[in-house]
Amino acid sequence: MTPAVEDYLKTIFLLSTRGETVTTGALAKELQVSSPSVSAMVKRLADGELVRRGRTLTLTAAGEQAALRVVRRHRLLETFLVRALEMPWDEVHEEAEQLEHALSDRLEARIDAALGHPTHDPHGDPIPGAAGRHDESWGQPLAVAPEGCRFEIERVSDRRSDALRYLGERGLRPGVVVEVEEQDPYGGPRWVRVSGERVALAPLLTGLIHGRVVR
Repeated sequence: MTPAVEDYLKTIFLLSTRGETVTTGALAKELQVSSPSVSAMVKRLADGELVRRGRTLTLTAAGEQAALRVVRRHRLLETFLVRALEMPWDEVHEEAEQLEHALSDRLEARIDAALGHPTHDPHGDPIPGAAGRHDESWGQPLAVAPEGCRFEIERVSDRRSDALRYLGERGLRPGVVVEVEEQDPYGGPRWVRVSGERVALAPLLTGLIHGRVVR
């Protein structure tokens, strides 16, 4: 289970749970590698009974369990870096990407215990349990929340560190409840109120924020 294999399995898992079609082209774009490299790795994963090939790529049960182990380590590390080392939430993703492959089972268990067995990372992403049980479901995007509602943020995608920094500076983090106001026309921003302050969010940003409408 090399770092490259772990990266592929994790990426297939994350793309599929976001509702995206998992193809060799999508993997090449996400991992920033060439299509021939992806095709060679996919064959290797299929031969190892970790991936099923078809119109789309899907993980086998063994492949999903391996992916969940990497996702667990990644999200535990992000939580550790934020809580213990006080790193900004927009900087921990890249660090966790490097460290997740070197983390031993023993150190993983120690970090989990020291953090009090967290269930979610700083971005609101659920941390898979050590036994492999996991629910990766996403809430409603803020982009489609109705005007006039109160919206609790549950997850913020960490795919864009610059966007995370911008949102964090404006208090838009998991657990925060915002008041949803008007959507400006012609692709304009969606207005929300955070702790009494009006904030304009571009469509890119409202697509990164997920949660639920609350009373």
